[in-house]
Amino acid sequence: MIALLLALGSSLAYGCADFLGGLGARKAHVLRTVMIAAPASLAVELLLWPFLGASFSAGALGWGAASGIASAAAFALLYRTLAIGPMNVLSPVTALVSAVLPVAVGLLQGEHLGAAGLVGLPLALVAVILVSAGHGAGSARPSRTALLSAFGAGGAIALQLVFLHQAPSDTGVAPLVIGRAVSSAVILAAAGLMYRRLGSERPAYAMSTAAGVLDSMANLLFLLAARSGDLTVVAVITALYPAGTVLLARSVLAERIRRGQLVGLGTAAVAVSLLALA
Repeated sequence: MIALLLALGSSLAYGCADFLGGLGARKAHVLRTVMIAAPASLAVELLLWPFLGASFSAGALGWGAASGIASAAAFALLYRTLAIGPMNVLSPVTALVSAVLPVAVGLLQGEHLGAAGLVGLPLALVAVILVSAGHGAGSARPSRTALLSAFGAGGAIALQLVFLHQAPSDTGVAPLVIGRAVSSAVILAAAGLMYRRLGSERPAYAMSTAAGVLDSMANLLFLLAARSGDLTVVAVITALYPAGTVLLARSVLAERIRRGQLVGLGTAAVAVSLLALA
């Protein structure tokens, strides 16, 4: 139950962070947004260090660095995806892709899926197709570029979560600190190399900072959940984060969901629920 509650908290924080990050990326180049969000996230983890402790062992350094590289890719791809929009379609696609790889890793490590999980996995793939293709007249249909970005973001998120899960459980927040330091360095280096292509638009500082803080809290809650529960269950519960993103997109941006997309989103909800039951 503790792992479930932590995973649900992580899901909620990820959903809010994604919405704010995607909205911020609409106001300026995505790297300008991530340049603020990633260091803000690192600052939060450094503040948590004295309270939760950190042991910088070889395992924490290696897996933390790997998660940081994946995190940098996830930050950029996800915020770019949500900036292109529509959020209410692309966010669930990203979430379902991000759930499949951790489930596979968990199964390979000896975790078991029951009948519900065996039904949920192929149903999740069907949901991806329905969500991405289920459009009606006048609805917002995602472009091929947006869908490719969504799949890439989902893969990067999945790798980040798997790498964090692989870090030794007695290392405190060390994997998070190392990971965010690496991702911040990668992002700042990329921004420096692409400086002339970033444009002159000023980023949404408050929105980007809030996205980074929420992302840091989401990572922490996921790490604690994965240390106290099965990766197969924790990953798919965390993958419920589009619920927050979609709700905010509907209420703030007035994004519409057509009948075909509703079927896809409903199928996604059933698939994730079945995987959680497994």
